Amino acid sequence: MNIPENLKYTKDHEWVRIEGNIGVIGITDYAQSELGDVVFVDIDESLSEISKGASCGTIEAVKTVSDVFAPFSGKVIEINSKLKDNPELLNSDPYGDGWMIKAEIINKSELDDLLDASAYKSLIGQ
Repeated sequence: MNIPENLKYTKDHEWVRIEGNIGVIGITDYAQSELGDVVFVDIDESLSEISKGASCGTIEAVKTVSDVFAPFSGKVIEINSKLKDNPELLNSDPYGDGWMIKAEIINKSELDDLLDASAYKSLIGQ
């Protein structure tokens, strides 16, 4: 299971890469393996803000549909348009081309609730 040390994680299996005041959000390798083959990613193209803990999109896999929850509150600056035609990027490259949302972090203290790689490994029993 790939769990990069340089990312932060949520208990809902999202990851965050912090780049200055921008947070890049995706789902973890563990999440994509549990979902199975991803067939559709639904993120509203008009999404302008995300709120910590609120759903900011859904992932449809062969087995199930799952919400993606915002790990912090922020102003959306980019949605990964590649996922519309290539949702399988979540399976093949969850930490690279499979990122989902980039957002400007409004309140950096919200990041304090995120897990480091070690705590996330414990959460998933690694």
